[in-house]
Amino acid sequence: MQFFSKINLASAIVVFAASLQTNTIQAQNNSVKMTNPLLQRSTLQYQAPPFNLIKDADFKPAFEYGLGVHDKEIMAIADSPAKPSFQNSVLALETSGVDLKRAMSVFYNLTGSNTNPTLQALQAEYAPIFSGHNDKIYLNSKLYKRFKALDLAVLKGEDKKLTQYYLQKFELAGANLSDADKVKMKKINEELASLGTLFGTKLLIARKNGAVLFDNVKDLDGLSANEIAAAKAKATEAGHDGQYLLGLSNTTQQPVLQSLTNRATREKIFKSSWTRAEKNDDGDTREVLEKMAKLRLQKANLMGKKNFAEWKLQDQMAETPARAMDLLAKIAGPAVAKAKVEAKEIQDLIDAQKGGFKLEPWDWNFYSEQVRKAKYDLDESQVKPYFELTTVLEKGVFFAAQKMYGITFKQRKDLPVYHPDVMAYEVFDNDGKSMAIYYLDFYTRDNKNGGAWMNSFVSQSHYLKQKPVIVNVYNFAKPVSGTPSLISFDNVITMFHEFGHTLHGLFANQNYSSLSGTSVPRDFVEFPSQINEHAALDPEVLRNYALHYETKEVIPQELIDKIKKAETFNKGYDVTELLAASTLDMNWHSVENEADFKPTLVFENEALQKYGLLVNEVPTRYHTPYFAHIWSGGYSAGYYAYTWSKTLDYNAFDWMKANGGLTRENSERFRKYILSVGNSVDLNKAFKEFIGHDMEIEPYLRNAGLSDK
Repeated sequence: MQFFSKINLASAIVVFAASLQTNTIQAQNNSVKMTNPLLQRSTLQYQAPPFNLIKDADFKPAFEYGLGVHDKEIMAIADSPAKPSFQNSVLALETSGVDLKRAMSVFYNLTGSNTNPTLQALQAEYAPIFSGHNDKIYLNSKLYKRFKALDLAVLKGEDKKLTQYYLQKFELAGANLSDADKVKMKKINEELASLGTLFGTKLLIARKNGAVLFDNVKDLDGLSANEIAAAKAKATEAGHDGQYLLGLSNTTQQPVLQSLTNRATREKIFKSSWTRAEKNDDGDTREVLEKMAKLRLQKANLMGKKNFAEWKLQDQMAETPARAMDLLAKIAGPAVAKAKVEAKEIQDLIDAQKGGFKLEPWDWNFYSEQVRKAKYDLDESQVKPYFELTTVLEKGVFFAAQKMYGITFKQRKDLPVYHPDVMAYEVFDNDGKSMAIYYLDFYTRDNKNGGAWMNSFVSQSHYLKQKPVIVNVYNFAKPVSGTPSLISFDNVITMFHEFGHTLHGLFANQNYSSLSGTSVPRDFVEFPSQINEHAALDPEVLRNYALHYETKEVIPQELIDKIKKAETFNKGYDVTELLAASTLDMNWHSVENEADFKPTLVFENEALQKYGLLVNEVPTRYHTPYFAHIWSGGYSAGYYAYTWSKTLDYNAFDWMKANGGLTRENSERFRKYILSVGNSVDLNKAFKEFIGHDMEIEPYLRNAGLSDK
């Protein structure tokens, strides 16, 4: 009896200790949940993030807590003894992981727009963890079987579409793989996640290191006084007082090359841009991207596909790499031919000026601007004073949205923001009801990724009673000492473009956030934003925002006519550099044998040569070593999407022009068939319903000035 009582006592002690440990962990979790702003449903309007409360130190505990809770939710769904149903399987998965999604949405916007060493370290640490977590869900056999057991025939509308969406996610992830292959897939995904983060980090270093320093202000001849002041301030900030620093944008060509009169300066900037990520230093990305390309091929092979592109395009509008490449090839011939005509015009001008040199890439923008001035009497310096940033936003972008859709905006200075430069607005629908919160982050920073984009902090969902909270991020030069922020017409188009993505998010009208707004195939997502670009040249809209920053006079009709006449100017160049980048992407991801991969620069040259796109004067928009879209930006085997979407755009805009233009009636039709449907319907069918026929290539060639028809 005494022996047994000792055992019972020992057992009781163990049970008590375990219980105490469990209670302690639970108490710690409760404390994290109660004190971490990322784990609370925000009390701000529409759950806008409380940026004033969020600290870098909050992310790690939020991730750990969110991952733990989500793991339990997934296990509960997979292990449920109940018969699989839409509610206990699909809807349960759709509504799981709320805390984790909230923390990640804030985190990844900050790592793109306002990062720091702490966030970068966390990004590197959690990239493989998040990848592994995703695999726990979509490689989970028990979970997949529950979804497969559902009868799609009895489901309707969004319920059916959501079920099909998740089934496809499972199958694309490899849910049908053997257990041994699932282990391999998880390892590949973790490596790719880590390498993608490493690529982004290296590229940020490369971009910063690629900035070009000048001692003599004469080297900057051609830039405006404001641009020179900004370059001087940037140099001082970097510890080079009395010098001038010109930073790099993410593209190959740099905006300043259009204005700089000193050819040696132009060459120096172009070459620094081109070689930024291939200098055998801590910003060299080549080894990383070559590993990624091989791992992506291995991943596709595991899935029974010949190459990564074949695997990736299964859920896109194009469906196959062959269809995507066919579109690119049909446009490439006319584009290159047009670019060669443009190159001859520029060379003729150089020769007429007795330049004594052959046209090089760093000369193109400078001399093409002169050709444009000669052909159309259009000078960028004449136009820029009419495009002041805030005026373009409020009297252009916002005015067009009100004209086309009836929505209005009110600045909200009471909402916290993640950087002092960020502005917040509340958006109201055409019935006057509040519908969204919208943030704008205009200015370039060394800790911000290049380019421009739209993100959602909160996605629209009727089921979750969520309204959209959206941000547009840009990289415009910040004005110095109260000077106006004047932007080029290209940048005006960028603003209208990114706001097109915002409209797609604002007008989302879905039950489920996974099908909502911009959650559509890559080759469709650019379509709404490209349609919105046309609003920039709508006569009523243009006269409303194109106001001289000093005199407030409306842009003269003469200048408007010149801008419109020059709309297809340089299109051979523009389309060729885009197609070159798209072709590079598709070639990196169409390799079928690892032995066919070659060193980055060799592979790039051979791919462009093969498709007739290796044109010395027209470099690819993104050189492989800094092609962030495809190595860390989600566009792998998807950069063709810009051309596919642009073809949709030209088809749709032709229909609009034939039916009265960007009228309220046509815009509401676009909202009904395109902007509001998210991914809840067959998008090829939705497009056909909107204009009455399938996508055709001729509108692209005609609108881009690549065809005589």
